[in-house]
Amino acid sequence: MTGSQKAPVHPYLVLLAAILLPGAGHMLMGVPKRGLVMQMYMIALGWITWHLTTPHQSLVGRLAGGLFIYAMSVLDAYRIARLTYAKYQKSH
Repeated sequence: MTGSQKAPVHPYLVLLAAILLPGAGHMLMGVPKRGLVMQMYMIALGWITWHLTTPHQSLVGRLAGGLFIYAMSVLDAYRIARLTYAKYQKSH
């Protein structure tokens, strides 16, 4: 690593972005393809669970697959940010 390497985005900022907009945390971390894949899976599993459940289920129940991927996406973005930030701090 060079001494002029730019500091990575703080993990809490990545966490906030990931919570507010799916895929935004991955975009801040510089892995936009990973964020886009997460969004596609979120939409696909949300659509699947919506059509597999009955109208008598709650909204959360009907979108459970998409919400699960959303939660995993938030955790994934934060994990990547935290590891990258710790690696940067250790080297400086």
